[in-house]
Amino acid sequence: MNPRTLLLRGNALFLTVAAAGGLHADLRAAFFGTGPFAPVVGMAPDTAIGFVEAHGLALIFAALLWCAQPSRQWHAVGAAIHALLGGSNLVFWPLFAASGTLAVGVVTTVLHGSLLTLHTVALLSFRPAAEALRA
Repeated sequence: MNPRTLLLRGNALFLTVAAAGGLHADLRAAFFGTGPFAPVVGMAPDTAIGFVEAHGLALIFAALLWCAQPSRQWHAVGAAIHALLGGSNLVFWPLFAASGTLAVGVVTTVLHGSLLTLHTVALLSFRPAAEALRA
């Protein structure tokens, strides 16, 4: 398996684990009033939709990245995913403190930043096969 495929698959695995954990916490808060997000969702129940949508879409992105063939477009998608998710973590950082999930916030935000960087490097260094043969 080439490094670009490994990057796409590793990205998919990270998104699957992080999104599944987040979705589990979201649904517990929304339907049972338990878990780390319960205090936030309890004060504003409508916020649960944003949490569920974000983590659900991350699972869909994971499935797409797992099946993706290495290309400039998929590395651009990977970079965009992590710019959005990591940027959202930074903009809404107080949520991690309010929910007692600061360590999770640090780990996921660092991984989003790392994957954004790796996909950007892969995107900028990508050479089509025909060009690679001439070099």
